[in-house]
Amino acid sequence: MPSRLSLSVVVACAVAFCATSVLAQGALKAGAGKAVITPANPIWLAGYAARTAPSDGKLHDLFAKAIAIEDETGARTVVLAMDLLGLPAAMVRDLAARVKEKFGVPRERLMVTFTHTHSAPVIDADRTIDMYGLEETQAKIVAEYSRALPDLLLDAIGKALGSIEPCRLEYGIGTASFAINRRQPLPAGVTIGTNPAGPIDHDVPVLRIARADGTIKAVLFGYACHNTTLALQKICGDYAGYAQACIEERMPGAVALFVTGCGADQNPHPRRKIEDAENHGKALADAVAAVLGGPMKAVAGPVRAAYEEATLTFSAPPSRADIEKQLADQNIYVQRRARRLLGILDARGSLPVEYPYPVQVLKFGDALVMAALAGEVVVDYSLRLKRELGGKECAWIIGYANDFCAYIPSLRVLKEGGYEGGDAMVYFGFHGPWAPTVEENVVAAVHRLVARLKK
Repeated sequence: MPSRLSLSVVVACAVAFCATSVLAQGALKAGAGKAVITPANPIWLAGYAARTAPSDGKLHDLFAKAIAIEDETGARTVVLAMDLLGLPAAMVRDLAARVKEKFGVPRERLMVTFTHTHSAPVIDADRTIDMYGLEETQAKIVAEYSRALPDLLLDAIGKALGSIEPCRLEYGIGTASFAINRRQPLPAGVTIGTNPAGPIDHDVPVLRIARADGTIKAVLFGYACHNTTLALQKICGDYAGYAQACIEERMPGAVALFVTGCGADQNPHPRRKIEDAENHGKALADAVAAVLGGPMKAVAGPVRAAYEEATLTFSAPPSRADIEKQLADQNIYVQRRARRLLGILDARGSLPVEYPYPVQVLKFGDALVMAALAGEVVVDYSLRLKRELGGKECAWIIGYANDFCAYIPSLRVLKEGGYEGGDAMVYFGFHGPWAPTVEENVVAAVHRLVARLKK
């Protein structure tokens, strides 16, 4: 039983903290919310093109989760995370417009992220849906789910904005070691396997959001690893889903959100068994718990935000004759892409030479910079940007954000080739790899936004 003195100290500290939260310069308020986005009916699952049947039950629910942060100027910023492979740019753009209209949150202050589980529904997206070859019934189910999804995402955001209260934000970094570089070098080239000597990023960044009474309202955490332990027909959030569930079970009433880092060339190891996903989730939850149990750095406002669509250039496009030859390719995915590219040529006369690539930066006072990159970003970006932005203590690099567009290789990976270096472009409907300027264009965009927020 605590002594009167110790209890008085606790009460005094709580009162002092509450006053500080409300009155001090840089004080923040925050809210959190979530919504179930599990489909009601069997549906085709995304990520693995070779699947031959729709989902058959679930291991656990899928969620959309949001945190909303308000600084002393009244500006509100939202981070949305969802247990999906990803959303196309057009869908994110429409969502952002609805968020601005309904809640007044501008585009640069809405960060949309995906856990990239391969055990969640296919989304009715322009380019990537071709890889699945859906028959009419399943295509209709996917379209219906995709139409209903934005309202569920808005529900999560609305709950977060509606629960804003004075909070204390703190940042720390833990470690988890189950990610392994998957770009295995062989005499014939790079293949997907295991490469223990390859670059990795085992950091587990953690943002704690605590109420004035010290109880935890939300935890935002991340890891740079493909969310692909499983390849079943069961709906599941994979290791990230298990990690979030574990954290929320340990902290009743808290909302745990996962954001994927630059893990495009990283796989969980081992994989394929449900117990592997459970174990990886627990390892990640344990890493988060270790951070929460130790010293963390205070995060204050103001919260500044910037967003731009950088220009990424494609390599030289193939000729119509070359594309027509691909119609007879033995690879069905090459055939499907060829039909799409010929359709573009017929409609527009030429193939695109550039792509508008979303880049976003949030800056919390002088303590923390969050940089969010679109698509499947390889680990080189995380390692480089953390180094160039002052280290992991003040820079959090997020992938799979704002647009599920394609793999984003570094120059090294582009030169090495392989799946992440360009072979995967067939599944995204693009004609070929990025130009060698891809890495510098992405990195330069991040630095431009960071510099803009320093002014």
